Amino acid sequence: MQKLVAVTGATGFIGQRLVSSLVGAGWRVKAITRNKKANTDSINWVHGDLDNLSALTDLVEDASAVIHCAGTVRGSSFDTFAHTNVTGTENLLDAVIRQRHPPRFLFISSLAARQYELSWYAKSKKQAEQLVIGRAQELSWTIFRPTAVYGPGDKELKPLFQATRKGLLPVVGRLQNRFGLLHVDDLVFAIQAWLDLYASCPGIYELDDGTAGGYSFQSLATLAQEIWGRPVRCVVVPHSLIKNIAVMNLWLARILHYSPMLTPGKVKELHHHDWVCDNAPLIHVLPRWKPRVRLQDALPKLV
Repeated sequence: MQKLVAVTGATGFIGQRLVSSLVGAGWRVKAITRNKKANTDSINWVHGDLDNLSALTDLVEDASAVIHCAGTVRGSSFDTFAHTNVTGTENLLDAVIRQRHPPRFLFISSLAARQYELSWYAKSKKQAEQLVIGRAQELSWTIFRPTAVYGPGDKELKPLFQATRKGLLPVVGRLQNRFGLLHVDDLVFAIQAWLDLYASCPGIYELDDGTAGGYSFQSLATLAQEIWGRPVRCVVVPHSLIKNIAVMNLWLARILHYSPMLTPGKVKELHHHDWVCDNAPLIHVLPRWKPRVRLQDALPKLV
């Protein structure tokens, strides 16, 4: 009999790639969605959201594992982030714990939670992690903290990569800041390796593509130059300018009732000097996982 896995965030960038890969690997998937979708032989769509306790109970029933990818990255207040990222996670955990045999639980958090003081988003992810850890006596749990994830379907990093094709690399922060990157297929590969482990591996694990020391804006520009065969120039956006734009964007978002991506907290995240991961702990518990996609190979396909 096929194993059943429950997925939240299945209609998002990472979730879509994950569900497709799981189905291809022979898993049966239960996935929650706000918009009604027709079931297939491999996917059972549950109509609801993270506020719907009945739908969440239906989602996790009979599942051997739950992959919690859902979350919000945009908002004009901490409450906006907390509603989905914290309360939504708590609701899902409650549904899991109520099962006679609680399924294994994998929370896809964010490396931002490592510096939770920087932004509302980071703080909400950290609080959600604490909720998961707080249930350690009641379920088998694992937390992944991927760095910036890119790949087919990504809308956040793609404009940055597209700019390099035109010879420019916008820089928010200092040129020497270091950051990691992770292709969505390598994150999905790690999730599948966790599913195949069939064992408890509690802990918080960071993930990036394994590039030693991560990337700097200058090294990214150099890599793009080699790919496109033309100069790529780093253009530093003044801190005062981007900060003022973020403040104005937040102010307008509250008046016009939209969810902003660029906020003062996001600017703090972008200016942080170190977003590089240490993959060693995860590779220790999942020996068959190692990042396989190199940025220099993926970039031409993305752009």
